[in-house]
Amino acid sequence: MIDPQREGRAAVPNQWSGVTIDCVDPVRMSTFWGQLLGIEPSYEHGDDPGWATLGSRDGPTPRLTFQRVPEAKATKVRIHLDVEVADIDEDRRHVEELGGNWSGTRHDYDEGIVLVMFDPEGHEFCLVQYFETPSATS
Repeated sequence: MIDPQREGRAAVPNQWSGVTIDCVDPVRMSTFWGQLLGIEPSYEHGDDPGWATLGSRDGPTPRLTFQRVPEAKATKVRIHLDVEVADIDEDRRHVEELGGNWSGTRHDYDEGIVLVMFDPEGHEFCLVQYFETPSATS
């Protein structure tokens, strides 16, 4: 049976829709991540202060949604986002200006540099600066 809601969309068995991050303050978190990634909020949850989403279901990239939970982050989350940047030092300062922090951990690899960062609620993510863009034939 064809779902009329999906009619006209590409026939994909499953599709990545987005990532949802549990947090105490969805608005603060969406502001931080929206400014860091240059993604506009979608307001798909209306005035509900328990949710905030960047991007939309119809957008070119998966959405990033923030869901209010009553408890603060207590332990290390076993998944994190990698954010590719052009200038690792400049973008580290930008993260700090937005309210995030550098963990103090830096990894230097043959292909680039990785800094382990924290968003305003302590969620770990990485800034990644690659030295070269891989070619399509590699």
